Amino acid sequence: MNRIEGARLFREAWIAGVRRHFPGEPEPGFVTPWEDVPQWEREVAGVVASRIQGLMEVSEGTAAKLSREQKGRFVAICWATEVSEQCTDPEPAQIAEWPDLPLWHQETDADIFEALEKTG
Repeated sequence: MNRIEGARLFREAWIAGVRRHFPGEPEPGFVTPWEDVPQWEREVAGVVASRIQGLMEVSEGTAAKLSREQKGRFVAICWATEVSEQCTDPEPAQIAEWPDLPLWHQETDADIFEALEKTG
């Protein structure tokens, strides 16, 4: 899977996770379709997708045995790292520490990992 395909799958998994886990009606920006996502965010999603796929590759698939929390943390750390590199003044929510993320966000990050782990 190339980076664009990975980024699209990342976004699809994000939207599905938000719809599944967010309490109530999510903010419109949380479910913005791929076509309307800013370029920097597409790039970040592509990098994070590549990192997940890379982890699956170097671990020869054993990273699938990580707990959901470990999977979600991996996504959150990769996202925060890449956002920090792409944006000069990132929003605090974009680079929040794992314990500071709401439960719905943590669960959605784990869903993203699990969606991408199945592609490798």
